[in-house]
Amino acid sequence: MSRDWIGHYGVSRATDTRAEAKHARRIGRRAHGVLAVLVLLAVGAMAAGTGSGANAPAGAAWESAPRAGSSVSVIVRAQPGTERRTEAAIARLGGEIRRRLPIVNGFSARVPRASVPRLRLVRGVLSVTPDVRVHAMGAIYGPGNDTGSMFSVTQMTGAQEYWKAGYTGKGVDVAVIDSGVAPVDGLTAPGKVVNGPDLSFESQAANLQYLDSFGHGTHIAGIIAGRANAAVPGRYVGDQTNFLGIAPDARIVSVKVADAHGATDVSQVIAAIDWVVQHRTDNGLNIRVLNLSYGTDSTQPYDVDPLAYAAEQACKRGIFVVTSTGNAGFVMKTGTMTNPAYDPLLMAVGATESNGTVTLSDDTVPAFSSSGGTKRRPDLVAPGAHIVSLRDPGSLIDHRFAATGAVNSALFRGSGTSQSAAVVSGAAALVIEQRPTITPGRLKKLLTGTAVSLKGALKEAQGNGELNLAKALRASIPPEPGVPAASAGTGSLDRSRGTTRLVQNGTTLAGERDIFDAPFDSASMATLEAAGSSWSGGTWNGSSWSGSSWSGSSWSGSSWLGSSWSGSSWSGSSWSSVNWANNFWTGSSWSGSSWSNNDWLGADWASYAWAGASWD
Repeated sequence: MSRDWIGHYGVSRATDTRAEAKHARRIGRRAHGVLAVLVLLAVGAMAAGTGSGANAPAGAAWESAPRAGSSVSVIVRAQPGTERRTEAAIARLGGEIRRRLPIVNGFSARVPRASVPRLRLVRGVLSVTPDVRVHAMGAIYGPGNDTGSMFSVTQMTGAQEYWKAGYTGKGVDVAVIDSGVAPVDGLTAPGKVVNGPDLSFESQAANLQYLDSFGHGTHIAGIIAGRANAAVPGRYVGDQTNFLGIAPDARIVSVKVADAHGATDVSQVIAAIDWVVQHRTDNGLNIRVLNLSYGTDSTQPYDVDPLAYAAEQACKRGIFVVTSTGNAGFVMKTGTMTNPAYDPLLMAVGATESNGTVTLSDDTVPAFSSSGGTKRRPDLVAPGAHIVSLRDPGSLIDHRFAATGAVNSALFRGSGTSQSAAVVSGAAALVIEQRPTITPGRLKKLLTGTAVSLKGALKEAQGNGELNLAKALRASIPPEPGVPAASAGTGSLDRSRGTTRLVQNGTTLAGERDIFDAPFDSASMATLEAAGSSWSGGTWNGSSWSGSSWSGSSWSGSSWLGSSWSGSSWSGSSWSSVNWANNFWTGSSWSGSSWSNNDWLGADWASYAWAGASWD
């Protein structure tokens, strides 16, 4: 049985293998060690979870795999500065260079088959992989073989019914507050992705800004609005060859808050939500959906919680906020839903398991999906088990779970309510294109009212049932629902963190302080958020989050186009030998304001906030 990654940004684990520690140092963990323990909980971390992935045919990653013979074609990636040495080694081993590939800091070559193991041992060689043509999301992953494929998911949910009617999410922007997005096929079409500010701990490193060094954000963005470059607009229905997300013509606005370990703080996430709200229509943007695959185990009531309050402000300004319920499983009376999913104004999404078919009649709620209790239940559930989306090569998740989660060189399998939330975010984009004036309240009522009840699943686990876009397509827009009690946002920032905290050099980030050690007055912040003025240029909560990476204007026009992602920005050097020099974490934007020792130098992270069961 294959195993995929499962989890959420939540409970972190302090299990750190030597191999993982070495890899994390390469991709940019800062010195002196931060125990990165906050929670972006939604995506489904690739940990354990057997299931339909076992149905994928062996060798399906390649259209043609290398067979026995005298030589093979390979792709060789080298450490920066070792290219000539590696080329010389290939010649010594009897091979020849075919084509240089600077975007991956490597080249294609033809080498004797028996020399491949020796080539992998050459100093400076990062990887040697077969050079063969692959499917972006090929027909071999059609409904008969893999119900976790996005082709199957778009069938199950009824997304393809929307496509048939001409609705593909065009003109709708979906903000994704996560670990960033990698420029892989499926997310590189002109205008597909626009970068908001990078608010993560990697923002001051030029080769990591905006990029997803963790792997979660890329997986989520692919589910929501991925579209393979070879996909043909107007011909999405029935396309089993090219990768297509739920809303393939929607645009992703990426706001990065988490680093290579998924590390972030509630204060960063609140700042990100505020940015989305206050820039939702800037420079041609039309942000109508916010995917928040993040949550904490806070028990602070939502009606005073600062994180829940920030998310509510997005709803009040016409943004449909989709949250994952979490991956903490089922508890009947109290429930296990995370903050801010427990806020009834938001759309809280749990997961379903397809059980090997593309019909909804036999779907079940998997054991990991967080349940509701007597006060709050999931609003609905959506596919979230063994979902195949875009792979982020070189990311921590890819490094840690590739042996069990990788489908092929372009695709990765994951489970969790993060994936489920992404499915619903894509679905919301389709409905909004069809009904541009629909309010968040009516949209929520439409999707919950057309959901299909699952036989045998308790209401505490499934809420109103499973997402059914085929019914939503034909349904009338419901009246505006009653508004639940709103959050005042005057509660404790520290209680909003729950039990998961950032720790650096033995110092825990705690109390009413943000990541810059600036005092956080929740009542004053709530007033600013209500007025839409918590950001002032690059300043939030009194500290400068500006500079080239955090300024309010840095995102504009920054869609990913061709060569802008070549060279050092996405070559092997992006993920190895990162120089976390002092200048990255000092200077005007950070000096005198970080919460511990005035810097974020160095890299000995002792825990993974996004690993294992911590993913939603």
